[in-house]
Amino acid sequence: MKNLIFLFFILVSCNSRAQETPFKQLRYDENYSYLAQDTSVNWYHRLKFDPVSTDKATYFSFGGEVRYQYFYFNNQDWGEAPQDPDGFILSRYLGHVDFHAGKHFRSFVQLQSSMAGGLAETPSPVDQNLLDLHQAFLEYATTFNSKQHISLRIGRQELSYGSQRLVAVREAPNNRQSFDAAKVMYGNKNTKLDMFYSHYVVAKPNIFDDTFSSGTQFWGAYGVFTKIPVVKNIDLYYLGLHKKAAVYNDGKGAETRHAIGARIWDTKPAWQYDVEGLYQFGDLEANSISAWTVSANISYTFYQHQLKPQIGLKTEVISGDKNMADGKLNTFNPLFPKGAYFGLAALIGPYNLIDAHPYVQFNLSKKLIFAADYDLFWRMSRNDGLYAVNGKLLYAGKAGNSKAIGRQLGGALEYTANRYLFFRQELTWFDAGDYLKEAGPGKDILMLGTTVTLKF
Repeated sequence: MKNLIFLFFILVSCNSRAQETPFKQLRYDENYSYLAQDTSVNWYHRLKFDPVSTDKATYFSFGGEVRYQYFYFNNQDWGEAPQDPDGFILSRYLGHVDFHAGKHFRSFVQLQSSMAGGLAETPSPVDQNLLDLHQAFLEYATTFNSKQHISLRIGRQELSYGSQRLVAVREAPNNRQSFDAAKVMYGNKNTKLDMFYSHYVVAKPNIFDDTFSSGTQFWGAYGVFTKIPVVKNIDLYYLGLHKKAAVYNDGKGAETRHAIGARIWDTKPAWQYDVEGLYQFGDLEANSISAWTVSANISYTFYQHQLKPQIGLKTEVISGDKNMADGKLNTFNPLFPKGAYFGLAALIGPYNLIDAHPYVQFNLSKKLIFAADYDLFWRMSRNDGLYAVNGKLLYAGKAGNSKAIGRQLGGALEYTANRYLFFRQELTWFDAGDYLKEAGPGKDILMLGTTVTLKF
């Protein structure tokens, strides 16, 4: 923590013009080439743009992140986990170097170190991964007709698409996820199209042991089309998955799954909407797969009001297995979703679920936001179980007859001190429903979470 505070004071003291460029979630999307025109003598500018050629077309750019989180749970896992009276701390360190050799060639390398302290049980690799090569790729890019561009990227990289319901960087958990992939990217004014083939990188707890793995293969094509009449923006995609070992309530074994979907969205100043639907098919050993989901997130912002209040409703219907041992698997697979799918507590995963989720948000000042939400959960099918975000089966379908999982009330304060420093304080209460009381201890959960993030 002392290092974080020291680095913060150094950064804010530089008062750099780089404040005009916000950090991105995908750090390789940041572009600091505009600093080639900067004439000030500033160490931070040199960190972000360090030319090594006279024309300044070849340069290095350095950056990173330090994040600390404190969590306290009362009745973690609804009373199944050992009670920890003190809570625990998660820390994450990310550092990268981005090298551009002219307009066409670049390489990007990022290291990640994630550590967990004070956990009552042995931390999972998602919480603790001491040091590893998180990203390392080469890229060739070119433009033609002055309005179109195409790129080829090969190597270890993060993938993120749409609202991150299916493919995400897994930002909220301690260890972000990546893929060993080959990806072709095409874009013009109103179109962006990616095609990729990859192997999922399995997180392991020790130093530089996240080696290439053939256990999970992931491929697909994802298109984003903007300025479309009526719907405004639409995403169309196909995603394919093969896992050597998958486990569901209604079977386990090798899984091959295909997903075809569409998403329409818009971010107007007042009305915002994000509606998505997809269908999955394939097989799990001898079982055929037929699964689906439909989701909607619709909100309205009173942007002319001083507090810019926003009210919204999220809702999802996610298929679960209808009948055991009928040769068909109806459980939806969310692939590689964001970790905090239903809040930072991350208690439930998007499998076999009906969810209704109203929320509100207020901008108390330019830097301070308050948000509150109320989530209601039911099982879609009584014959399927309850799953964690990572796909682990928490309780089997036959463990209880009720569909009612529970209700979750959450509140959060977010303070953005400046472009470098971010604070979040979150409180979550989960009222266990009848199914959890039938399947296990069924105790109510209280979670307190504090996050401090410094980026540079």
